[in-house]
Amino acid sequence: MKYLTTIGLEVHAQLKTQSKMFCACPVEFGAEPNSHTCPICLGLPGALPVMNEEALRLTVLTGLMLDCDIADVSKFDRKNYFYPDMPKNYQISQYDLPLSSNGRVPLHDLAYPKDAQKNIPVLDKEVHLVRIHLEEDVAKSFHFETTTGIDFNRAGTPLMEIVTQPEIKSPEEAFAFLTSLKQILIYGGVSDADMEKGQLRCDCNVSVRPETQGELGAKIEIKNMNSISGVRRALAFEIERQIAALGAGEKLEQETRGWDDNVGETFLMRTKESAHDYRYFPDPDLVPVKTEVLLADVRARLPELPKRKRARFVQDYEITPYNAGVLADDLELAAYFEKAARLSKKPKGIANWILNDLQSALSAAGKTINDCPIPAEALNELVLLIDSGKISGKQGKEVFAEMFASGKSAAAIVKEKGIEQLSDTTAIEKICDEVIAANLKAAADFKAGNAASLNFLKGQVMKLSKGKANPQMVGGILERKLRK
Repeated sequence: MKYLTTIGLEVHAQLKTQSKMFCACPVEFGAEPNSHTCPICLGLPGALPVMNEEALRLTVLTGLMLDCDIADVSKFDRKNYFYPDMPKNYQISQYDLPLSSNGRVPLHDLAYPKDAQKNIPVLDKEVHLVRIHLEEDVAKSFHFETTTGIDFNRAGTPLMEIVTQPEIKSPEEAFAFLTSLKQILIYGGVSDADMEKGQLRCDCNVSVRPETQGELGAKIEIKNMNSISGVRRALAFEIERQIAALGAGEKLEQETRGWDDNVGETFLMRTKESAHDYRYFPDPDLVPVKTEVLLADVRARLPELPKRKRARFVQDYEITPYNAGVLADDLELAAYFEKAARLSKKPKGIANWILNDLQSALSAAGKTINDCPIPAEALNELVLLIDSGKISGKQGKEVFAEMFASGKSAAAIVKEKGIEQLSDTTAIEKICDEVIAANLKAAADFKAGNAASLNFLKGQVMKLSKGKANPQMVGGILERKLRK
């Protein structure tokens, strides 16, 4: 029997603000535990919250980037529940009037896992959103052998929740959604979206059902995933587990499961027969928000989004859609490419050097593009030297390696090493004449139809010129002379 999979995601993204959502405590990852707290974020009696305006702007900006409807008026509510990491025993969140609703996230080919990019079921799919709302993060629990510690530094950090429609069909689509969303958040400067630091967290709701069944299957929620690849693995395991259970005649019930990445399995955390009653009500300490006053400022901050940047790279610089996708995947890499490409007559060559040689060198050295010892202008200078025939492609590789190691310019290295390529036609013709005269048999063999003899003669010319002769010119001149 064939089964259909339905997946919905609830993504939490920490906003890139200097202070917390309702107090002035700084937001700093890795700070000494419980060093960034105050009466407000600790929920002490009498402490009153004050809204972080930048967090409101960033949430509205996200809504605009994802083509959402922005509410004219939004409000904050109290979501009541008792949990050790929630200091007030309620969370300030949004219920019926979120800042943004609807919207979509476009999935592009390179957002999918590499092993799935050749078999994408629906090209250019868009995953639609239910809502984006703003709330405060909770504290972080640390479980030791016999005790649990709580760090309240994270409590009160601005947290945006992005909820999708249940229309993701596979773990690979979920991977592509999270990759695309993360890229957009980084482009907008909304969040650093580092899952290892907890800045981007994801809960997955997944169900399977026989393809003949119209009603969705039991919704199983998966928590505790700290990487996009982990989300893919968890969903793949859970889908197979549910299919096996249904195939064995079991009835699945709504429940919450955790993900153990080391074991590669989900595990039962708790059953969930009905939705929690959080007893939402409007927060009496916070006034409603009119977004009209935010929108003018936020619209001016809208960035060029990844989809538009990819298309523009193809149009303006005539590079392949694949190369445009790889370059636009990293905001800093895209900026580096564009800085060099604007100076170049052959942007394709710039793209090839970045994607092949530069990225390999950076990876081997454990560096990022921000640490690159070769400025964009210097890379363009190297490509110009090769395109003008002053150095060969092989020499270019040697010069590049020296540039990366020393930070020197390509022209300076060429001058120091005396490796400028010989491209003077008269000089090359003279060397070719000498080689032909010294290798009459090889010349005769070529004239008799032995094409391999030409390579031998080219090698002799390169040897006599100490590797400086332009290889393309050598081949053309030899062939012209031998065919006379």
